[in-house]
Amino acid sequence: MSLSFLFIPNIFEGGEIGMIIVLKPGVSEEEIQKVVDKLKEYDYGAHISRGENRVVIGAIGEKRMEEKILIMEQISSFPFVESVIPILTSYKLVSKELNPQGTKIRISEDIEIGNKQIVIIAGPCAVESKEQLWEIAGFIKSVGAKILRGGAFKPRTSPYSFQGLGVEGLKILYETKQEFGLPIITEVMDPRDLETVAEYADIIQIGARNMQNFTLLKEVGKLRKPVLLKRGLSATLEEFLFSAEYILLGGNSEVILCERGIRTFSDFSRNTLDLSIVPALKEKTHLPVFVDPSHGTGNYRYVPSMAKAAIAAGADGLIIEVHPHPEKALSDGPQSLTFSDFKRLMGELKNIAAAIGREI
Repeated sequence: MSLSFLFIPNIFEGGEIGMIIVLKPGVSEEEIQKVVDKLKEYDYGAHISRGENRVVIGAIGEKRMEEKILIMEQISSFPFVESVIPILTSYKLVSKELNPQGTKIRISEDIEIGNKQIVIIAGPCAVESKEQLWEIAGFIKSVGAKILRGGAFKPRTSPYSFQGLGVEGLKILYETKQEFGLPIITEVMDPRDLETVAEYADIIQIGARNMQNFTLLKEVGKLRKPVLLKRGLSATLEEFLFSAEYILLGGNSEVILCERGIRTFSDFSRNTLDLSIVPALKEKTHLPVFVDPSHGTGNYRYVPSMAKAAIAAGADGLIIEVHPHPEKALSDGPQSLTFSDFKRLMGELKNIAAAIGREI
C-alpha cells in the first residue's frame, strides 16, 4: 500500500511521532474516534490525515518502548485497523517504515517517478538562449529523455562565472516546455525567488550548496510541487535525510533525493560519486532516488560508465548534462555530453534497465 497520495501537514509539532496507524478503507468516523480515544488513554496526541482511500493517524508523544508495544498491540486488535507502524528512526517522515512500498511522484500523464519506469532528465547546465535550449530539447526528446533540465539562477564557485539569465531564463524554459511538451526542472537558490521559479517549473531543484539552507527547505515544504534535493558536498546519509525531513514536515511529500558526488581526496574527478548511497537510501527511505553522474565526476568521459552503474545500483532516474557544443558552453562544458554521446548512452541505458526488469 502506498501512502504517497497523502497530504501530511505539520502533524508532528509539539512531540515525538511514535507510530503511524493505517485504517482500512471505508472506516467510519466512530471507528476513527475509537483509535483517538485509545491514544488519549496513553497520553498520545493524534493527528488525522485523510487521503482518497485511506485514513492515517499519526500518534504523537514520547513513551518508553514497553508502553509503545502495549498500545500498538491494543490498537492492532481493532478490526478496522490495517496496520500499526512504529517509527524508530530519528528522521520520521522520510523513513521507510512510513511507506514500505515507496513514494511515487506523478509529474505528467506519462511520467511517474518511483515506479518501474526509470526517468532520464537531460539538458544544459545553464540556459544560454532560446535557440540553444530548443535545439537541445528537440534532441533529448527524440532519444527518450522525459524531462528537460536547465539553470536560470546558477550558483557558481567563482563570482566571475556566468550566473544565469534569471527570470528571462525561466521564460525560455517555459516556452520550450510549451513547444516540446517536456516538463522542466530548474534550481532555486533564494527563498525570495521561490514563488517566481515555482510559477514556471514542474520540479524545483535544491542544489548541493543549499541542502542545509533550512530557511529555503522550510519554504519549499509549503509548496505542492515536486522537489529534487541534491546531497551536500560532504553530507552524511543522515544529514541528507534530515534535510528532506524539513521539506516533508512542511507538508510537501513529493521529494526526490539526488546523489551528485561528495568531496573527498580524489584527484582525478571533480567529486567522488557515492553510488553505494543508492541502495542505502532505498533501504532507509521511501523517497525516490536519482543520480547526477555529470556533477559526480565533472568529466564527460566518466559520465556514461557512472550513469550505467547508477541504474544497475537501483536508481529511479538520472540527471545528465547535455550540450550541442560543450567547448562553447557557458557553464560546465567539461562534464557535458555531446548529442552523439548522449544518444549512444540512452541505448545502453535501455539495455541495462531491461536486464533488471525496468524500462526507460
